[in-house]
Formats: sequence, structure tokens, C-alpha cells
Amino acid sequence: MVSAPVQPGKVPAGYELRVLVLLGLAFGFAYFDRMSITFLGPQVQADLALTNEQLGWLGSGLSLTWALGAYFIGRWSDRIGRRKPFLLAALVVFSLCSVFSGLAWSFGSLLVSRIVMGAAEGPFLPICLAIMVAASAESRKGLNAGIVQNVFGSLIGTALAPIVLTRIAEAYDWRTAFYLAGVPGLILAVLIWRYIAEPERPAGEASAAPEALTLAGEVSVLRDLLTSRNIQVCALVSIFAVGSAVVGSIFMPIYLAGPLGFDLVTTGNMMAVTGLCPAVGAVAAGLMSEKIGRKPALALFVSLMMIAPAALLWVDGTATMLAGLMFVGWMGLGSFPLFMGVIPAETLGRLRAATAMGLVVAIGELVGGVFAAPIAGRLGDAYGLEAALYLQLGLAAFAGLTALFLAETNARVTGRAAIA
Repeated sequence: MVSAPVQPGKVPAGYELRVLVLLGLAFGFAYFDRMSITFLGPQVQADLALTNEQLGWLGSGLSLTWALGAYFIGRWSDRIGRRKPFLLAALVVFSLCSVFSGLAWSFGSLLVSRIVMGAAEGPFLPICLAIMVAASAESRKGLNAGIVQNVFGSLIGTALAPIVLTRIAEAYDWRTAFYLAGVPGLILAVLIWRYIAEPERPAGEASAAPEALTLAGEVSVLRDLLTSRNIQVCALVSIFAVGSAVVGSIFMPIYLAGPLGFDLVTTGNMMAVTGLCPAVGAVAAGLMSEKIGRKPALALFVSLMMIAPAALLWVDGTATMLAGLMFVGWMGLGSFPLFMGVIPAETLGRLRAATAMGLVVAIGELVGGVFAAPIAGRLGDAYGLEAALYLQLGLAAFAGLTALFLAETNARVTGRAAIA
């Protein structure tokens, strides 16, 4: 029997843990599907005779629809007050897109499957978190949201995925790996339909009319946001950091399996080492930002992202040594919650926090996520794969320099500075 709607403040015992586990697994496997093209890239590229630029466009197409889907479908869900139908539809669509990726016979067919997958996965996390918050006790809302996004996403999407997918591809082929990657999402869709209820809207919101949306109003809001110095800086950091991360996730495995000569399983193991970095880095960056301020913590951690490409380019070491350096460098991804969430929220306050965060994320995905990878691919085709890693390194360096222009937003730090 399908779960009945759960009223706010009346969560049954055990229901919160059930929602946490199911939504965490669902987001983890959504990220698993997104990252599959990264870890299977060497085999896909060889079998379909793809250029480096085409490989870059596969990541860019997904980033584009991910950003658009996150905004428009998330906004649609907010306006009609329904979560579960969108969540179930997204699960089914992106799982089927993984299967269709395995059926691809050309660059065009594979690109279409990744574009549709991005549109389905883009709104997935915001809707997951909306359901999670409604099912959580007041004292655990932030903790549960962080577990869904950082713990499950890192463990399944970036730590487990390279180990599992590369071994399946090695034992069978890359197509089989794509087919099997889509299965968990379909199973979770059934479990979520069966065991998670549609959150009921609070009484005041249930009777409220949807907010009127006009083009002029939306343009005015965006213009107001972009007059803030910190929002401008965070948007630029987002472009550079997202671009560096996307280029690295696509071309580091290709470089490991190509010029450096590691086999597919070793490459998968080395990338798996970096899988826990976002979670570890986010904790470290967050703690440092509380002690010494958001600005120095952000500048330091986005600059760490230079280490991974620098190690692959300039260090002649073993797989273990390179994996260790990649781990340190990839901890820089822990800076993302700072410039995408904390700093915009502290700059503009809670009333406009969601819109500000959404704008920073969208700009980063639409510019850095969409254009950096194909540019890196074209440079790699023309000058060798080293050029793609130099671009990755340069984007991280620009992110670190740009972060220095922030105005500090940690009230305790600015308070101490005023006293001094």
C-alpha cells in the first residue's frame, strides 16, 4: 500500500530514517549515472571513435540541461506544491537514459541520451531535499540534507562508481556497464512510490495562490542580485571552479589511461580515491571558514584544485603517489558549498538566499560547465591532452585569485576585525 501523505510536524516513528536512506540512495545513484561517462570514457571514445572535443560536449550537454532543469522544473514543483510525481518521473527517465547510453551507436545518439538525462537529474536534488526537510525533525534538517547530498553522493557517485563500472566494462564491455547502471534507479523508483509519502503543504501555503511570474519581474530580480559585489565574485568563482572540475572529471581518466599508460581498472581505482574528497573537503573548508573566515578558506580550497592536474603533468610517480596528490587536490571541491551556498546566503539574508544560490549555481553550470569541456577537448585534439589539463589548472588558479576579491561575510570574523 502506498504511504499516505505526511502532515508537517506529525512524522511517524522510523519514517524519517526510511526517507533518509531511500532518498540518499536515489541521489547517490543519480550521481552514479551522471559520472558513468567519466569513468567509461576511455572505452566509449575508442569504440565510437570520438574526438576529445566530442567527449567534452557529452559532459557539456548534460551540464546545460542539468542547470535548466534544476531551475524550471524545480520552480514548477514549487508552484503546484507537489514533489513526489517529479521525483518518480526523474528517477525513471534518467535510469532509462543510462540504458539508452549503452545502446548508443554514434556521438549524436549518445549526446541525446545525456542531454535528456541532465534535464531529469537537474531538479532531482532540490526536490529530494524538499521531501527530506519535510520528513525531518527540526534539529536534524540540516544534518539530513547534508547526508543525502554529500555522504551518499560521494560514496556512491564518485567512490563506488569508478570501481564498479570499470570492472564491469573490463569483464564485459562499456555498454553492459551502462545497462546495469540504470537498474538501481528503477528499483528505487518502486520503493519510493511504495514507502515515501507526498509531503502535505502547511495550512497557510496550501490555501495561498501561486506567485505570479512575469518576465519583467524575473529580470528585475536578477539585475538586483548582480549588483552585489559578493554575488558577482561568487558567480565568477563558480564559472572557474565548475569549469575546472568538469574538465578534470572528463579528461583526467583519459590522461591516466592514455599518455600515462595505466590500465582501465587502475585508472578506476585512482579516480575512486578522489571520490570521498568532496565530503572530506567540505567539512575541512567549513570548519576553517568558521575559524578564520569565508574568504581565506574559499581562496585556499579552490586553489587546491590546481594540485591534481599539476601532479599528472609534472610528477613522474607511481599510481599510489599520484592518487594521493589527486586526493589532496580534489579536496578543493569542498569549497563549492561556500561560494554556492553559505556566502550568497550570508550576503543577502534568508529572504533571497535560495534565489541567490540558484543564480550562482546556474551561472557556473551554464558557462563553466557547458563551455570549458569542449574547449579543453579541442585544445587536446590540437595540441595533445596535456593542453586540457593545463586549462584545468588555469581555471582553478583564476578561481583562487577571484576569491580574494570577496567581502568577508562571517559575522564573528568581521566582528573581531572591527574590535581590533
